[in-house]
Amino acid sequence: MDGTTREQSGSGARRYVPIADHGLIGDLRSVALVGVDGTIDWYCCPSFDSPSVFGAILDAERGGCFELAAAVPARTKQFYFPDTNVLITRFYTEDGVGEVQDFMPVAGESSDEGRHRLIRRVLCVRGALPFRTRVAPRFGYGSVPHTVHVTGDLAVFDCADLSLALTATVPLEADGADVRADFKLAEGETAVFALDQVGGELTPRRCACAEAEEQFAATVRYWRNWLSSSRYRGRWREMVHRSALTLKLLTYAPTGAIVAAPTTSLPESFGGERNWDYRYMWVRDAAFCVYAMLRLGFTEEAKAFMGFVSRHISPGDCKGAGPLQIMYGIDGRTDLPERELSHLEGHEGSAPVRVGNAAADQLQLDVYGALIDSIYLYDKWAEPVSSEQWDHVTALVDWVCGHWDQPDEGIWETRGGRKNFLYSRLMCWVAIERGIRMANRRGLPADLPRWQASRDSVYRRIMSSGWSSSRRAFVQHEDAEVLDAAVLMMPMAKFIAPTDPKWLSTLDSLAEELVSDSLVYRYDPLVSPDGLHGDEGTFSICSFWYVEALTRAGRLDEASLAFEKMLTYGNHLGLYAEQISHTGEQQGNFPQAFTHLALISAAFNLDRALG
Repeated sequence: MDGTTREQSGSGARRYVPIADHGLIGDLRSVALVGVDGTIDWYCCPSFDSPSVFGAILDAERGGCFELAAAVPARTKQFYFPDTNVLITRFYTEDGVGEVQDFMPVAGESSDEGRHRLIRRVLCVRGALPFRTRVAPRFGYGSVPHTVHVTGDLAVFDCADLSLALTATVPLEADGADVRADFKLAEGETAVFALDQVGGELTPRRCACAEAEEQFAATVRYWRNWLSSSRYRGRWREMVHRSALTLKLLTYAPTGAIVAAPTTSLPESFGGERNWDYRYMWVRDAAFCVYAMLRLGFTEEAKAFMGFVSRHISPGDCKGAGPLQIMYGIDGRTDLPERELSHLEGHEGSAPVRVGNAAADQLQLDVYGALIDSIYLYDKWAEPVSSEQWDHVTALVDWVCGHWDQPDEGIWETRGGRKNFLYSRLMCWVAIERGIRMANRRGLPADLPRWQASRDSVYRRIMSSGWSSSRRAFVQHEDAEVLDAAVLMMPMAKFIAPTDPKWLSTLDSLAEELVSDSLVYRYDPLVSPDGLHGDEGTFSICSFWYVEALTRAGRLDEASLAFEKMLTYGNHLGLYAEQISHTGEQQGNFPQAFTHLALISAAFNLDRALG
């Protein structure tokens, strides 16, 4: 991807860089968002769900940031070093060309794992350029004071719970609670800034230019070696591999959890209240990620997720409405209290800013189907599940057989009361049906007569109560005439044939009411109140589901056009937020795992259909 071009004044004056004007780097513990102007606007340390250190994307004044850019007017472009998660931001000026290489070494199990090192390597590639940096951490989401001590090329930022050391190959200067540096590079010269977590046995360690070059090469090798396992050789290799690299960045290596997105409270609608914290492991999202990773040949990620499931998701731990929560902390914790950070104004003034997520206490029956389907696919494509894992599966299927017909909050986590959602019924059918498949294929013990009777009951209920004769379509929930893009999963889940007349009629109804230039709204909140105020954009995962539904229905010309159109809505690096506004801007938390896994699935199946 060529990258986006943006004028940059060099004065440092900025408010909010658009959500889509960012790239992502990470070390499989946390990530940083780097704006196209070279500023890190979001970084949580030491993990995804830790309080932010740099949070300017949520409050331009109080959030904190790490600026690094040419000190003169410049055009900028941003791209990834090929086949890696190393991000390069280039500055084009009248005096020459420079670039910032941003990356976080993947330490693995080394003694340096706790450093969570973030390296910013500055190069002058043509001419001579002045650069300027300002490092302004704001700990605890901008609410915790800190001190700074500067000695030459070392600065240490200390707050009550965290210490960060900034080392540089140029002199640093204290500026209140911040640190600045102005320097000039001639062609071929390099400067390095490294930010580490320190404390205890981890003391500040300088990062010389030679070491930074070694770390750059090692990080490139890591990502290229990982990507080499991909089996995808289709038409959209660059986009599929970028999505795979992004999904890998959203993996928390110590436990195998996969976060829904690495950010919190980026607005689904500017100025609205639809701002949520996505830095947790949604069972649904992570289970679908396993499908995408297995499709591409990345079995280790699927195995790591199965390990998380075995360690942290036990049917005997039922504390709420069912044996599964819909989401868990990346360390497996179940308590995710939601609160508002009233001191932050929110992106472009979109308050409230929330941390934690009250939806963790909701009943969403569809997660059982998502999880058991991922276990079924793992058992089929990777390695057989263990006897203990099968015991967990049977306990979950037994529970679904006894509880599938209750109302719930549904896949979209509505806050307008429980309903009998069709999608929830569909995925309960998937949970039971995949359990039956596994039992039959492996000869595993199960109460098959009960499971088969329950499966058939769910099927008949959907066909009788989920179908609207007047709309000639499957609808969002029982006793309603409202359409919902979640039903696009019906043929993908193998519940209904993709060319069944009832399904084709539903597909046409969805296209007429919820599709706009290939973009798909998940539902109309004006006709189906969800308990929240404000509008929202089209839902990108639904747009890719639409592509796959068209593909399976044999409408390949329409599917190809819709897919190519969707690719134009990605950002300059091929990254997607949760939603797209009516003007084409990306909205919501960024980047979103759900969207990228749906892109992979749509590309894979469209490729196969086109031959």
